[in-house]
Amino acid sequence: MLKVLHFYKTYYPDTFGGIEQVIYQLSESGAEYGVESTVLSLSKRGDINNQKIGEQRVFYAKTNFEVASTPFSLSCIKKFKELASQADIIHYHYPFPFMDMLHFLCRINKPTVVSYHSDIVKQKFIFRLYSPLMNRFLSSVDCIVAASPNYAQSSRVLQKFEKKVKIVPYGLDEKSYPQTKIERVDYWKERVGDKFFLFIGTLRYYKGLDILLDAAHATSLPVVIIGNGGEETALKLKSEKLGLSNVHFVGALSDEDKTVLLELCYSVVFPSNLRSEAFGITLLEGAMYRKSLISCEIGTGTSYININNITGLVVEPGNVNSLRDAMLYLWNNPRLALLYGENARARFEAKFMADKMVAEYSNIYRGIFRKKKSL
Repeated sequence: MLKVLHFYKTYYPDTFGGIEQVIYQLSESGAEYGVESTVLSLSKRGDINNQKIGEQRVFYAKTNFEVASTPFSLSCIKKFKELASQADIIHYHYPFPFMDMLHFLCRINKPTVVSYHSDIVKQKFIFRLYSPLMNRFLSSVDCIVAASPNYAQSSRVLQKFEKKVKIVPYGLDEKSYPQTKIERVDYWKERVGDKFFLFIGTLRYYKGLDILLDAAHATSLPVVIIGNGGEETALKLKSEKLGLSNVHFVGALSDEDKTVLLELCYSVVFPSNLRSEAFGITLLEGAMYRKSLISCEIGTGTSYININNITGLVVEPGNVNSLRDAMLYLWNNPRLALLYGENARARFEAKFMADKMVAEYSNIYRGIFRKKKSL
């Protein structure tokens, strides 16, 4: 049994983003491929050791302070060193600059793989200061994994390390999603109806939700927004000013309620308009539930999941008219929306199943482990 340590800046139950979902899927399904997973993350809740989440052991180091969205922890230094000594493989999840520092501070000499989830987009000044450390870190690891060929080809950073880059798309395990109960279905039908566009995600600056609100205003089509985050107050204020009675902010929901809304919705809309959105797990969820998809062309994995005029519509980023027209077109063409949804499900089964992702990562683990052992 190969022992793998996953390291990222945050994890369940503190946050529920796409990267956390990937770590969870890899950790839960790994045992079937001879991989035992441990997760280390930072947490404002303090130091917590050996918590069980599903089949995995999870350790948390207390966050002492944050700089440019990067948490730092003094206790994490000792904890990471101890957990790394027990692991066969260290699996880093990028970006997390504090992680790069610990890699060198703790003199890691184990086989290492980096899941490159996203370029650093917003903090350009900080990135210039950080880039020497980043380049040294990425040069030192054994393998870098991108989630789509689109992202690998469009990332300047990944182009520099193309010889060690592999492509492994994210995958979801349908069995990990709960069965819905009729009373919850009835509750949500009563609250939001049974035909609407659905957005799921953390309410961040790059999600394009202000554009979605403008499109909802222009069309009067029903929209349900699941999630919370830093932009929530501003978005709700904008919705009130526009008088958007057709837009429902429902906050962060349980997995069961999220599943109900995925089943009920007409289409999944995902208007992220900056490269900070590297993939789009929500689009995968929509495809899994046979929903037509709407996303923006930003040169990342969103257009690897959603193929224009096959699984849905791909629109110009930040363009209200383009998004409005796509929503109206799908709404007024239900047979086409149904066909796109079936195509999305077929693409999901072909490329984005969790078993496929875990199998490919397991092969990477074993390959770098054997290579390191032979040196």
